[in-house]
Amino acid sequence: MTLRIAAALGLALLAGRARAADLAKGTPDLKSAGPLAFGPDGLLLIGDTKGAAIFAVDTADRVAKPEAGTLAVEAIDTKIAALLGTTPKLIQINDMAVNPASGRAYLSVSRGTGPEATPVIVRVGRGDKLEVVAMENVPFAKAELPNVPDATAVDRRGQSTRSESITDIAYVDGRVFVAGLSNEEFSSRLLAIPYPFQAKAQSTGIEIYHGAHGQVETKSPVRTFAAYSVEGKPYLMAAYTCTPLVRLAVADLKAGAKVKGATIAELGNRNKPLDMVVYKKGGKDYILLANSSRGVMKIDAAGIDSAESISARVAETAGQPFETIKDLKGVQQLDRLDETHALILVQGARGLSLETIELP
Repeated sequence: MTLRIAAALGLALLAGRARAADLAKGTPDLKSAGPLAFGPDGLLLIGDTKGAAIFAVDTADRVAKPEAGTLAVEAIDTKIAALLGTTPKLIQINDMAVNPASGRAYLSVSRGTGPEATPVIVRVGRGDKLEVVAMENVPFAKAELPNVPDATAVDRRGQSTRSESITDIAYVDGRVFVAGLSNEEFSSRLLAIPYPFQAKAQSTGIEIYHGAHGQVETKSPVRTFAAYSVEGKPYLMAAYTCTPLVRLAVADLKAGAKVKGATIAELGNRNKPLDMVVYKKGGKDYILLANSSRGVMKIDAAGIDSAESISARVAETAGQPFETIKDLKGVQQLDRLDETHALILVQGARGLSLETIELP
C-alpha cells in the first residue's frame, strides 16, 4: 500500500488553482470565525458557524519560496489580546491552519464573549510577527450551507447544535468538504461544495458503528478529518468523540446518499479529537491525532484502505495500532508545517503558545 499525503497542508489531492475570476472583491460578512483550511495559492477557507456559511478568501499571501525555519510564539494568547486591545480572558482561539503557499500560520479568533464576539483572523510569521488579516475589499466567495440547525436549537446537554454545523473543513480535489450537523433526521453529514461556489452543496448523511457505545450512530458529527489517497483512490479519515476513527471513500460521498463509514479503530472513550494530520516518516505512513484528554496519538496507517470495520462493542481500544506521544501534552491545535515538522498550539503554565515540533 502506498498512501499519498495530500490535503495535509490544505491542498487538493489533484490540485486545481484558485483563479482571481472565481472571486469578487468586497467585505465578507463574517458572523464568526471557526474551522480554517487552505486551498491552493493562499486561498483561505473560513467556517462561519454562526452564519452557517463557508468563505473562501484570497489572502494574497504567496511567495516563490515559503518561509523556512520554525514558528514559535510564547504566550500567543496574551500577544493576540494586546494586538486586539483586550485581555487574554476576552479572546478565544478557535482554529489554526498553515498556509503552504507562504509557510505562515493563520488563527481564527473570537474577540469578546457570547453572541457579540467579533471574528478576527490573525496571521503569524517568523520572528514573532503577528498581524490582523484585513477583511475589507478582498477577493472572496461565499457558500451558504443548507438545512443547518436553528440558531436557537440545543442538544440534550443544552449545547448549541448550530455551533456544530461546521466542525471541520478541507479542500479536496476541487471541492470543499464540510463536516458537521444538519437539521435532518440523519443529522451527521459531510457536505461537498464544488469550488468556485457556483453549484449547490452536495450533502451525504454519515452513519458509523461506535464500538465504545456498542451501537450505530447517525447524530454524532465528525470532529476532525484528513484527506489521503491510496493507490489513486481518495479517502477521508474521520475522528469522532469517544473516539472512533472512521474511513470514508470520497467516491461514496454523493448528493442525498446515506453512507456507512468503516470504523477502523477505537481509540478510547471520554475524549474529544481536536486535530489530525497525515504524514510519512522512515518510509511509513502515519496519522497524528491531538485529543482533549488522551494526548497526541501516532497511529500506524498501514493497511487502512483494507482494514475491516469494527462491528461489536469494544471495552477499551481496538483496530489500528497507535502510541501516545508522552512529550506532547496540552496540544489544542495541530497542522503540518512542512514535510518533517508540525505546528502546534499548546496550553502551558504561561498560557497558550505556538511551537514547532518534529513529526514523531
